[in-house]
Formats: sequence, structure tokens, C-alpha cells
Amino acid sequence: MTVSGSRDQVVVVTGASGGIGRAVARAFGAQHHRVALLARGEAGLNAAADEIRRAGGTALPIPTDVADHSQVEAAADRVERELGPIDTWVNVAFTSVFARAWDIRPEEFRRITEVTYLGYVHGTLAALKRMRPRDSGTVVQVGSALAYRGIPLQSAYCGSKHAIQGFNEALRCELLAERSKVHVTMVQMPAVNTPQFSWVLSRLPRHAQPVPPIYQPEVAAEAVLHAAAHPRRREYWVGGSTVGTLIANAVAPGVLDRYLAKTGIKSQQTKQPTPADQPANLWQPADGRGGDDFGAHGEFDSTSSSRSPQLWASRHHGVLAACGGALTAAALTLWRTRR
Repeated sequence: MTVSGSRDQVVVVTGASGGIGRAVARAFGAQHHRVALLARGEAGLNAAADEIRRAGGTALPIPTDVADHSQVEAAADRVERELGPIDTWVNVAFTSVFARAWDIRPEEFRRITEVTYLGYVHGTLAALKRMRPRDSGTVVQVGSALAYRGIPLQSAYCGSKHAIQGFNEALRCELLAERSKVHVTMVQMPAVNTPQFSWVLSRLPRHAQPVPPIYQPEVAAEAVLHAAAHPRRREYWVGGSTVGTLIANAVAPGVLDRYLAKTGIKSQQTKQPTPADQPANLWQPADGRGGDDFGAHGEFDSTSSSRSPQLWASRHHGVLAACGGALTAAALTLWRTRR
């Protein structure tokens, strides 16, 4: 999926050093766009920049803590100075703690909120400051099924994703009210095989894992590029599990509460104990200067899917509606001829 417009685009991706952000930045680079990469981890940033350059794109890595609005503003200024006007801004950066709510310290809740929620606010405001005067541009919020449905062991992360959802809905209404040509859209993700399960602070007895079914980061990146190219739609759902979760939560949230109480804790842990030396990126990047590059993929390649039929269906509503209409018409014609 190519971002709309014939010329190369200037794209900013936060959280670009690993996971979904890394896959998104690499995908934009493969389309020969000019990509600014914002994250704290310099090892990951530099490796991501190398991947983009090898793919034929232009890369500008900028070490940035998105929790600090002044750093985000400075990064946006540098992007426009060195790459040109920003066309697309993709918010991905986050952090979290795997633990029961009462085992997460108040300062950790605050830090998670500042990175995962306010980081999106800071990035969006920096983009709007530059896009609204030009009346052009797109902001893509990388969300989650957890923006609608909280699950155990991720209370701080779920709270932040819920906050992003509310912020984005309100902002979209405001842009529509002023008939702006700046668009915001949100992509709700399923469980994805990212390095977060190896570097997020965990107080679980066993190694954290995504709740199956698990998808590869490239599936998420494909959805983000499609959303960037078609930003008039308010949101996209990726993966059958996302669709099922959101529908179940809308129809029977109390039943889902009880189901997750029984299954949600066990399903987010492997049988292996949490490594005693596992890094934690809450306060400092796990892939900082002199550290290791974790890449886009986590440890669950063998159990992760690189395809999502539901994503295809989500991208082709018109085709499915037309096919459904044609089948219905054919059925009616057949029924009438046999009367």
C-alpha cells in the first residue's frame, strides 16, 4: 500500500526503534519516503535508519523521549528543517509494566501515562501545529483492542490506550467541525510479536507473552500504511481477535470480565520463569547507547502469523459489500424464477 500522493512523503514515526514502530518505519522507507525516527534507544534507532537507507528511503534518527513535549517539538522542528514539511505523523511509542494494579507503583503509573498517552498527545500537537496552517496532513494513532477492553496485568497500559481513544475521537470531531483537510485515524491492533515482552518491566513469575493469536509486526505495518493512505476512515481493526474482542465487549462486557478473570492471567505468561536479568525500559531504553538492537520481532516467531484475512476484509469493505449485494440479487432472482 502506497501513501497517497505521487511524490515522496515526509513521515514521522515515534517508537521507531523496535516492534511495530520499527516495522512501520521500515515499510515507509521501502516506499522511498523520507522517514524521521523518534525513540530513546540509539542502538535501535541507528539500526532502523540503516534498514531504511538500504531499502532506498531517507532516514533521520532523532533520539527523543516523547514524554517530554519540548523534545518532541524540537524533533518536529528538525524534521521540517532537514527533510521538509511533515505529511504523515504516526504515534506508536509506549511503555508499560506487567503486574497486577496493586503491584504497580504510583510513579510507574505516572511514567506509563506520560509516555503512552501524553506521548501521543505531544506528537499529535506537534503535527497539528505544522499541518493545520497548511490545511494538509495525516496523523495515525496506533491503538489496540485494549483501547476499548481492559485486561488483567495491564491496567496502566489499558488506561493509557483508553485515554488515547477518547482524545482522538474528540480531536477528530474538532477537525471535522472546522472542515479541516488534516485527518486523524486510529488503527486498533491485536497481539503482536514485538520485543516489548523482553524489555517491559515485569513483576510476573513467568515470562510475559502476547495473548494468542499473535501477529507479526509487518501485519501491523501494512495496516498503518493503508490507514495513512486512506485517513478519512475513523479507525481500522486489525485481526480477527480484535474484532471478536470488541464485539464481545460491546454485547456482553460483564461476561467478558469473568472470562478474562479466569483466562487472562495465565494466557499472558509462558511456562518459563521471568529472567532475573531481563532489562526494563520504563525509565531508560533497553536499546540505549552501547546496548543491543532488539529489532522489530520478539521471541514468538514460531507461533505468530504473517497474514490477517480480516485485515484484507477491513481494507475492502466496498468489494465485500458489492459481492454481498450481487449474491443477494442472484438469490432473489433464482427464488423468483422457481416460484
